[in-house]
Amino acid sequence: MRWENLTGEAEHGRADAALFGADAVTTRTFDTPEFRGMTFHEVRARSILNRVPGASRMPFEWTVNPYRGCSHACVYCFARKTHSYLDLDTGLGFDSQIVVKVNAPELLRRQLASRRWQGDHVAMGTNVDCYQRAEGRYRLMPGIISALTEHANPFSILTKGTLILRDLDLLVRATEVTDVGISVSVGFTDPGLWRTVEPGTPAPERRLDVVRVLGEHGIGCGVLMAPVIPFLSDDPGQLRATVRAIAAAGATSVTPLVLHLRPGAREWFMAWLGQRHPHLVRRYERLYAEGAYAPRWYQRRITRQVHELAQEYGIGPSRAGLARRVRPAEPEPRNGSEPTQLTLI
Repeated sequence: MRWENLTGEAEHGRADAALFGADAVTTRTFDTPEFRGMTFHEVRARSILNRVPGASRMPFEWTVNPYRGCSHACVYCFARKTHSYLDLDTGLGFDSQIVVKVNAPELLRRQLASRRWQGDHVAMGTNVDCYQRAEGRYRLMPGIISALTEHANPFSILTKGTLILRDLDLLVRATEVTDVGISVSVGFTDPGLWRTVEPGTPAPERRLDVVRVLGEHGIGCGVLMAPVIPFLSDDPGQLRATVRAIAAAGATSVTPLVLHLRPGAREWFMAWLGQRHPHLVRRYERLYAEGAYAPRWYQRRITRQVHELAQEYGIGPSRAGLARRVRPAEPEPRNGSEPTQLTLI
């Protein structure tokens, strides 16, 4: 493993100074049902605030990612490529070889206290899910949330994990002193598709329960309807069922995002597609012939359909990043809105 290649911006496709050396790594396995077959590489990071490259499409500049690799095992996860920087497998290895930055809370507290830090918004869950299964054991997020709250630093969390409700009291406290945005990712509600595409995640209805509970405690929660998977979850009836469920959960907004297939994720997803839905392989090759993103006409069609359904069910489309704010700005006009591709979990 090339631990020296784990850097502050390697998570976003760049490699600069190493965040820790090989002598700082402790590898563990746990003989419990929820962690069987998984390996955890505990590291002491040298930096935890990561600057997003200027060319990125993300609506934020800084991220905190306490984990690398993800037991959610989503076959489309764009972050699979980052495991290759450590010579780790981007397929099953990404799902089972988890890097844990065990000193993340204390390190973040120190970096937030630096005179050079300007109090910018910090986004979490943008690379892999900070509320994946490992968080149940390592409990890094309470310290991270507390550090941000102590400095009244605005932040947002994107997750597929129901474990976020463990930290509900901390999140409520944070909203009293700073802007906090929570988004839950639910791309579809089809149980069969969920079991094969996102096998390590809580069921979609459980994620929507998170939206409901957060709303009951005064924390507005948006839904990132992502990904909409061409030919598998984009049927009008499927889109309607998903938006209806999102509305019933009390989401403040819904933002549809069509599946994108970057290198690393593309190979793994296409191998899965060939096994599960071989008749779709050629259609995908044509749809994604120009690169990682589906054609604009397809993205616009999905965005229009979802926004119309959202209006019908009483929730409005949001501009990029709006679902990450507790106190939203005035809504923008719906006409002419462009779909925005955000980083998924």
